[in-house]
Amino acid sequence: MDEILSRAKKVAGQAEVFQVSSKRTPVNFEANRLKQIQTKESSSTVLRLIKDGRIGFAQVNGFVHPEALVNIALETCQFGMLAKFDFPGPRAYPHIDIFDAQTEEVTIDDMVELGQQLIAAVRQHTPDIVCEATVSKGIASVRMMNSEGGKASYSKSFFDIGLEGVLVQDQDMLFVGDSQSSCHPVHDFKAVAEEVTNQLELAKRNVSVSTKQMPVIFTPRGVASSLIAPLVAAFNGKLVLDGASPLKDKRGEQFFDKRFCLWDDATLPYQVASCPCDDEGMPSQRTTLVDHGVVSQFLYDLQTAALANTQSTGNGSRRGGLPTPSPSSIVIGEGDVYFWDMVRDMRQGLVIDQLMGAEQGNILNGDFSGNVLLGYKVERGEITGRVKNTIVAGNVYEVLSQLEAVGQEARWVGGLLLTPCLYCPSLSVATRSG
Repeated sequence: MDEILSRAKKVAGQAEVFQVSSKRTPVNFEANRLKQIQTKESSSTVLRLIKDGRIGFAQVNGFVHPEALVNIALETCQFGMLAKFDFPGPRAYPHIDIFDAQTEEVTIDDMVELGQQLIAAVRQHTPDIVCEATVSKGIASVRMMNSEGGKASYSKSFFDIGLEGVLVQDQDMLFVGDSQSSCHPVHDFKAVAEEVTNQLELAKRNVSVSTKQMPVIFTPRGVASSLIAPLVAAFNGKLVLDGASPLKDKRGEQFFDKRFCLWDDATLPYQVASCPCDDEGMPSQRTTLVDHGVVSQFLYDLQTAALANTQSTGNGSRRGGLPTPSPSSIVIGEGDVYFWDMVRDMRQGLVIDQLMGAEQGNILNGDFSGNVLLGYKVERGEITGRVKNTIVAGNVYEVLSQLEAVGQEARWVGGLLLTPCLYCPSLSVATRSG
């Protein structure tokens, strides 16, 4: 890295080198049996420089030839966008616990046993279910330095366990699943198994619903599959700057329900999306996006922040190219109503646990619609069974501007979203049976 930066500084006004290496070992199960064990190692080196006011960029995987990398970055400068920012100088970074040495100590035999125990626990409840499961561990190391004296490095451990199951009965297919992620090793399969068996229990009976407007409860998985994609897009500083976000002129306004709070937080200990700094060397932070319904802030990287005449929020993320504003851990604040109290409040309604295809709507406008992959009918305050052939449609901003209640029991979904249940008083529901 030092040689790359030294060469780049000789030919460009500013330069930055970013390097990431990772080692991941997934243990995969298919059709209830162990299928594959493998270890994957990768490394990538990225050079970004500013010459004559324009950004040059080059990336190489594996072995790096410093001179060639610098030459490629230089060649791209003439076509690069105008740089409106300077690379950050030395910064103080928060101490965030994201590495657990015990993760590396978990043996492959332990991981195989964990996956087998998870599948066995689910099949003990429902013997005919066919399961796919993954138990995965890994380490990622990040280093970066720039011509302004900025320098950062950290290592992160991660461990994931998850299961997806399908139960086929005649022409009926039931899909269930859950997962758990942490920087700590996960030694206990019971939380995932309990969630999946709970889904199976609630879905034992198929029931029908009518086509009409009705109240809907989104479980944490339902929130993730229905509402999050439009929200993440709306708070992207680049889309705000381009005028594509519906929130572009709403900062400081009461746009959501007063009970709705939303923030991005890269400082949570032992969470897989946490880190001491973003991919541009800016310190990580908690950024309030919605404060009791009021739009507070958007997510920015260095370039987008400079164009918007504001400061980076530490959300510059590299996804195989130049940094762009991206969330870390998204958190929705807890309310004061238990899930089962929401259910008891319904005369007739729907609980959505998994929506399929919601992202196919007009995301920028906040519209969503999709098939209810896993959902339950509520009648007279009780869950009576699983619904089939059911579609829901709505608008994220309408849903979140008039909530009936916000749940008290938040949980992580996919290691990236922490959310409680959200109770919507009315949503369009349509079924094939009418």
